[in-house]
Amino acid sequence: MVFHMKTTLNIDDSVMRRLREEAARRGTTMSELVEAGLRRILDEDRAQASPRRSLTPLPRWHSGGARVDVADRDAL
Repeated sequence: MVFHMKTTLNIDDSVMRRLREEAARRGTTMSELVEAGLRRILDEDRAQASPRRSLTPLPRWHSGGARVDVADRDAL
């Protein structure tokens, strides 16, 4: 089942004119053209965000070892 939602957008007059002309040239509706453009942008953003970046390794150093045996209560 497909649901559609109506909404109101404020679009610059020059962009709206170009949208109307492009929709007519392609033989499609302005709504279909806007939806296709939005899907393209959203899919592009998802494709760029999906590659996981590897984390920078945490620093490591030699501490010199334990100076107290934590198992020895008297030493603690």
